[in-house]
Amino acid sequence: MKPIVHGIFDPATWTVTYVVHNGPGTACAIIDSVLDYDPKSGRTRTTSADKVIAYVRQHGLQLEWILETHAHADHLTAAPYLKRQLGGKTAIGDQITRVQRVFKGVFNLEPEFREDGSQFDALLGDEQTFQIGQLEAKAMAVPGHTPACVAYVIGDAVFVGDTLFMPDVGTARCDFPGGDAKTLYASVRKLLSLPPDTRLFMCHDYPPSHRPVSFETTVAAQRAANIHVHDGISEAQFVKMRTERDATLEMPVLIFPAVQINIRAGELPPKEANGAAYLKIPLDLL
Repeated sequence: MKPIVHGIFDPATWTVTYVVHNGPGTACAIIDSVLDYDPKSGRTRTTSADKVIAYVRQHGLQLEWILETHAHADHLTAAPYLKRQLGGKTAIGDQITRVQRVFKGVFNLEPEFREDGSQFDALLGDEQTFQIGQLEAKAMAVPGHTPACVAYVIGDAVFVGDTLFMPDVGTARCDFPGGDAKTLYASVRKLLSLPPDTRLFMCHDYPPSHRPVSFETTVAAQRAANIHVHDGISEAQFVKMRTERDATLEMPVLIFPAVQINIRAGELPPKEANGAAYLKIPLDLL
C-alpha cells in the first residue's frame, strides 16, 4: 500500500502539513495543520490552512481525519477551522492527557479545563489501527520529545512528527516538560527498525544553507546518515549529545500561544466578560 502524500510547507513556522489519500475522489487525512499566528499583534489567519483546503477540494477528497502528531510548541493547529470547512474527526495520541495535566498547571488554566483529552474526537493508543477510506493507518507511540508524541503509519509512509528531522538536521529536543532523551532514543530506534525503504515524512525542516527545504527520506537514509542517531550511536552517546545541545537552545517563539491552543485541540480559550479570548504568558517559570 503506497498512499499519495502531498506536503504543504509553511515557511513562517518551517512546518509541513500533509494530505494523505489514495487518489482523486477518495478519503483523506490531514496531518499537522497550521493556523497562522502573528505574535506581535495576536492575530490569526488561515492562509496556510486555505492552501490545504484548496488541495482537498481540487482533488475531490473527503476529509475523514485531522491528525496531530503531538501538541506542538512551534505552531498553532488549524484543526477546528479545517473541521468547519471540510468535516472530519480530530485525533491525537492518548497520552495527551499527561501534557494537558502539566500545562493546566503551568498556565493556571480555568478550573473547567478538562485533562481527559475530550477536546479531541479520538485518542489513539500505541498500535491502534483506524481506517482512512480504504487505507489502513496505525498510531505508533514515539515519546521523548513530549510524552504524547505519536507517528502515523499509513502503508509504506510514516509521519514522524518532531521525533526525527532530515538526516543532516538530526532529532527533536527533549527539554520541554515531560521530555526525555533516553525515551526519545528508544522511539527513534523503534522507527528505524521498520523496513529500510519505508518512507519517512518530517513535520519540520530547518535546512542547512546549502540545500532547499526537504521533508521526505527513508529509514535506510536515516540509519546511514542522521547526524544525531545513525547506526552505531549508543544510547549514552545520544543522551549526552542531546542534553548538552538542548541546554543551548532558546524556547520556540510560539511556545506559549501554541501549547495553550493545541492542548485544546485548536480551540481558543473561553471568552472573558468583554467578549475577548486571552492567552497567558507565565513569567520566570519555564
